[in-house]
Amino acid sequence: MKIYNSLTRKIEEFKPINEGKVSMYTCGPTVYHFAHIGNLRSYICEDVLEKLLRFSGYDVKRVMNITDVGHLSSDADTGEDKMLKGAKRENKTVMEIAKFYTDAFFSDCDKLNIKTPDVVEPATNCIPEFINMIEGLLEKGYAYKAGENVYFDTSKLKEYYVFGNQNEEELMVGVRDDVEEDTNKRNKNDFVLWFTKSKFEDQALKWDSPWGVGYPGWHIECSCISMKHLGETLDLHCGGIDNMFPHHTNEIAQSESYLGHKWCNYWFHVHHLNDETGKMSKSKGEFLTVPLLESKGYDPLVYRLFVLQSHYRKPLTFSYATLDQVAATYKKLKNRIAAIDFSGDVNDALVKEWHDKFEEAVGNDLNTAMGLTLLYDCLKSDLNGATKRKVIEDYDRVLSLDLLKEGDAAEADDELTAYVETKIAERAEAKKAKDFAKADAIREELASKGVIIKDTREGTVWSRA
Repeated sequence: MKIYNSLTRKIEEFKPINEGKVSMYTCGPTVYHFAHIGNLRSYICEDVLEKLLRFSGYDVKRVMNITDVGHLSSDADTGEDKMLKGAKRENKTVMEIAKFYTDAFFSDCDKLNIKTPDVVEPATNCIPEFINMIEGLLEKGYAYKAGENVYFDTSKLKEYYVFGNQNEEELMVGVRDDVEEDTNKRNKNDFVLWFTKSKFEDQALKWDSPWGVGYPGWHIECSCISMKHLGETLDLHCGGIDNMFPHHTNEIAQSESYLGHKWCNYWFHVHHLNDETGKMSKSKGEFLTVPLLESKGYDPLVYRLFVLQSHYRKPLTFSYATLDQVAATYKKLKNRIAAIDFSGDVNDALVKEWHDKFEEAVGNDLNTAMGLTLLYDCLKSDLNGATKRKVIEDYDRVLSLDLLKEGDAAEADDELTAYVETKIAERAEAKKAKDFAKADAIREELASKGVIIKDTREGTVWSRA
């Protein structure tokens, strides 16, 4: 298996520390609001990566945090705690907000067939671990107290911008209008390990510490939660590309300073999902969530297929027109599989051959598009029905598109038929009223969903493209 390692900026052969076993850490959500589908692109790709590792025979232990305290509205340690912001917005307690949006996140994951990690740990469970690590960093001289807060001292490092490609001037605190400079910091890149009440009097969640009553910074949690469950060395750390700086950069700084050795060998970053106006976020435009897609009639697995058709290291642009095309593709795929006669005896040797093809193709830096191509190759092949079914089942362990789930194809057929017949009736009324522009628009709408209509002496008939 080969993977692009963001740390070395090249594709490398994946070699875990312990043969046959993989320790994997995923940055989890900050549960102050619903996850948008851009966030969920990362979790889908990480899910595929985990399942591919298992498909390839590895014993994987995957850990994910839940950020329910400490993540401020600016990554430069300024602004309000996002959890407190959510609580004020909805007139609830922080823990009520955390519970509601954690449940909502895992509901979205379930709809997208994203496997729940082996360990899910909220940050608020690990305050003693955070305090212990911060004490260790102070003792080793990598941290300092100022203004009653505790900061990590980046000037102690030989190299801070470990991922490269960072322009120091552009990253200076204060270059953006919405970032206020923290005058307690010795260096512009230093970051907070522990806040005290001196900074945020209205902070809802506070704990006793050697430095006063307060709460942890955002970056400390992932280091501690990973070490708690996966030990002092880590094979694979995953997250969105926007986590690379400062979050993952700061994780490496504090972890390796605390441990005294290299912490994580491979870093996996998923690029942005954009809409047609730019990077997707919770603060602009229509807030695109899984429930919103469902309300518009889309199966969440259509969005999963949309993500799998592209490469995780390329920005992806979302539009409803594209999603309509993918929805038509998904229905055709499901119907095609449902129509297969699965009789015969399974040829295990051929199943193994097709398994190996998939492992090699998708294992080349998570090339999910090639995996889908192999699926279609299997459907076109001369394998007997039983063997073909076994291969489809095998591939779907990674793709997780419910390719063999019964009932979906028939239901999709019924929905499509009802939809097309309604549109044909609307088109007939438009033609009767001599509104030929509307009639043409309906024809184009149907064509965009993979439906071809034809006017005959007996009336209008339709077929799938």
